[in-house]
Amino acid sequence: MKKLPALLKENGDHMLEQNMKQIHFTILPEWDGLKLEDLLTKVWILPRKMVHQFRMEKSIKIGGEPASFHQIVNKDEHLLITINQDNREEKLNLVPEELPIQILYEDDHLFVVNKPAGMNTHPNQPKETSTLLNALLYYFQEKGENCSFRHIHRLDKDTTGAILFAKHPIAGAVLDRMLEAREIKRVYTALVHGKMAKNEGTITAKIGRDRHHPTRRRVSSTGQDAITQYRVIGYDPKRDLTQIECRLKTGRTHQIRVHLASIGHPLAGDTLYGGKAIFPRQALHAKELSFRHPFTKDSIHVNAPYLDNPPIFPMKP
Repeated sequence: MKKLPALLKENGDHMLEQNMKQIHFTILPEWDGLKLEDLLTKVWILPRKMVHQFRMEKSIKIGGEPASFHQIVNKDEHLLITINQDNREEKLNLVPEELPIQILYEDDHLFVVNKPAGMNTHPNQPKETSTLLNALLYYFQEKGENCSFRHIHRLDKDTTGAILFAKHPIAGAVLDRMLEAREIKRVYTALVHGKMAKNEGTITAKIGRDRHHPTRRRVSSTGQDAITQYRVIGYDPKRDLTQIECRLKTGRTHQIRVHLASIGHPLAGDTLYGGKAIFPRQALHAKELSFRHPFTKDSIHVNAPYLDNPPIFPMKP
């Protein structure tokens, strides 16, 4: 077979530029009878600029034929959208690196990764390497898959666990909105110093930047609203450590770390917020991620196993 030019790839009986991707959707029963425009703008609630681009470029086909935005979609019909992917990897000057990662869930639209400790989610400065994005770029190049992935949320360098990614801009836009609407549930487990007085509770305290430290956050009356719910799992009297489960109602930077420190129970290993250095990192793990899949409506529930060796979470997860 003739080798294709670097900027083109073969796709059926036609050619696509490398930054173009064709995304397939099946019309669900609950979308039956909607106008195509309403599916895009009222159900998926895509950005106006994206919808306008689809309209101008005639990017959408139904049943293999170009679709009108006023066209009615029917159950089980196949929707095909050709989209121009923003090649973020090139803009970040990312290079693929073969690093150990664990994919917990993956389909054509999104995936979930179990991030290890000591790895940034993305580069924080030019030419930074060994991040999760570097590892994922290698993973998809090895698969030969053309996708412009993007994280929907992130974890601190030394926090482990589940991170949700979108595989294309449509999924990214929908998942961003779902996260903002709290339709994506995240559950963390942590080890904190001391025995907590209550078996469960809610911490409601605004969080803002600490002007005396470039990376630290603090409870501040002028900060952003932040709500953390917690539940005690167990207590280790020998080490005076309590294991808790946390659910976020908001997603502020360092939220769990700041909130727990503010009530006198800093995370073990979290020296930035007053924890003792009994572990090589703060004892925080994003153990569960659950949501309703935006394009299949399947219930997605992902559990992230602990990765530390030796383990720092000896209690039941």
